[in-house]
Amino acid sequence: MSWVQVGDSDIRYVEKGTGQPVVFLHGFGSCAEAWFQQFDAFGDRFRVIAYDSVNHGHSTNSPRDGQEPDRADELEGFLAALGIDRPVLAGNSMGALTILRWASRHPDDATALIPSGMGVTPPSEDGTPAATRRALFDPIDQETVFIPAGGGTAFTKRFETESKLMFDRYVRARSTATRIEAARHPRTFTMHDPSREELGERVVKIASPMQIVVGSEDWLAPAARHLHSLVSGSRFAEIPGAPHNVYYEAATTYNEVVSAFLSDVF
Repeated sequence: MSWVQVGDSDIRYVEKGTGQPVVFLHGFGSCAEAWFQQFDAFGDRFRVIAYDSVNHGHSTNSPRDGQEPDRADELEGFLAALGIDRPVLAGNSMGALTILRWASRHPDDATALIPSGMGVTPPSEDGTPAATRRALFDPIDQETVFIPAGGGTAFTKRFETESKLMFDRYVRARSTATRIEAARHPRTFTMHDPSREELGERVVKIASPMQIVVGSEDWLAPAARHLHSLVSGSRFAEIPGAPHNVYYEAATTYNEVVSAFLSDVF
């Protein structure tokens, strides 16, 4: 593992392999280790990199009386610190939202984009923005050490019971001191340039090749389909029976989709 300074933050990251950089961005509450199945699948073809966002994994915490950092700014700083130009960016949930926001600032600067578990909320029938169902992240108490990841949203109930070891690995990997501190003292979110509300009108300008992946059981599947309709030339894959954390629970199928996409890009 390695660390790099991004502004005032100490960002921890892991990497494997050589060649074209492929940067994986985790979701809210997760960490770099959650991408270990993608490291195994792609580390012999690419330089695969995953970093812990501030308030996650082994990176630093932001001040308790402050905000979560703007994740697109954080990604900008991380890429600059590592000297990465024209990356392949893959992200799930919060990570996917980050790469979409970054790509809206840099419409053709990525070699490829792979958002999963995220999209753009379609308007309601009367044309007004529709509300997006979002998981609630309540503060944990002082006794909680392993942060829950169940509830049938991030993973299916079947996975939690039939693949208990893999599920437990995810819970243990993300339950670091940094994440526990942030879960006990939640910061407010920050998004600018674009805001979440502005994203729909900005993503239409993205010209980098894009592969959208979503699980059929993900509450954000309609938003992912709408993103596909907005981004010209984008590719779309909906994995049957897969949940929000599609890259983890349905890793084999997710990796097959991504591999085919990257083979076409390269």
